[in-house]
Amino acid sequence: MTLADRSGPGGGSGGGSGGGPSAGRGPGHPILEASDLVREYPSGDVTIRALRGIDLTASPGQLLAVRGRSGSGKTTLLNILGGLDRPTSGRVLIDGVEISAMSEDQLVDIRRRSVAFIFQSFGLVPILSAAENVEIPLRLVRAEARGRDARVRELLELVGLGGRARHRPHELSGGEQQRVAIARALANRPRILLADEPTGQLDSETGHLIMLLLRDVVRTEGVTAIVATHDPVMLDVADRIVELRDGELFEHSSLA
Repeated sequence: MTLADRSGPGGGSGGGSGGGPSAGRGPGHPILEASDLVREYPSGDVTIRALRGIDLTASPGQLLAVRGRSGSGKTTLLNILGGLDRPTSGRVLIDGVEISAMSEDQLVDIRRRSVAFIFQSFGLVPILSAAENVEIPLRLVRAEARGRDARVRELLELVGLGGRARHRPHELSGGEQQRVAIARALANRPRILLADEPTGQLDSETGHLIMLLLRDVVRTEGVTAIVATHDPVMLDVADRIVELRDGELFEHSSLA
C-alpha cells in the first residue's frame, strides 16, 4: 500500500475521511520520520551544508515548532519533509513510506493529499474569493461538487471566516488572508501540515491569534503540524520545540 492509498481526496458528503487521524499505522508510531538528513549546495569552489545529519520524528496530532535564526536551515528542512526538495543523503518517511525515494509524479500526489503547506506570503489567488481559494485543492483531486462545497463551508467556519466566503484577498486583512491559507491547506484532510514562518507578515497580536488557531486546528482536524518560526508565542502553544543551529537540530530544553 502506498501513502496515497491511505489518504482520501476529500470527496463525499463530508469531504472524505481517508486522510484523518485513524489512517496510517496506528497509535504509537510516528507519522513522520527523518533520519540523517544532509542537504548540500555547491557555491563556487565550496560546498554549503544547509542540513547536517538531521534526525526528527513527529507524532500524530502533535504541534511541533522548529525554531532558529534566519539561515539556520528551517525552510530547507520543511521543503525536504514535504517533498519539495530532496536530501543529498538521508531518508524521509511519512506513515512508514519513504517519500525521499519517490518520483516527482508521486510527490505531487503526496502534496495534494497527504502533506500541505502554509507560507509566510499567504499565496492566495487574487482574483478568487476566499471560498474559491479554499476549493482549489479539492478541485485538483476531483472531489465531487457537493463534498467540495460542504468542506469549504466547514473550513471557513473553522477559521472564523464563515461570513467572508465571497471576499477576495484584497478585501481581507493580513490575518484573514492567512486564515484562508490555513483553511485551503486543510481542504483534503492532510496528515501533515508544514507552516513556514506563518506569522512573519503579521503584527504580534494577529500572529498570536494565528498560532492559537493552528493549535486548535491540530486538535480539531487531528493533523500533525510542523511550524518553522522564531516567534516566541510558539513556546506557549507548541507540544514540542526543537531548534536548528547551523544545520544541526537540538531539542529545546526550556519547554516545561
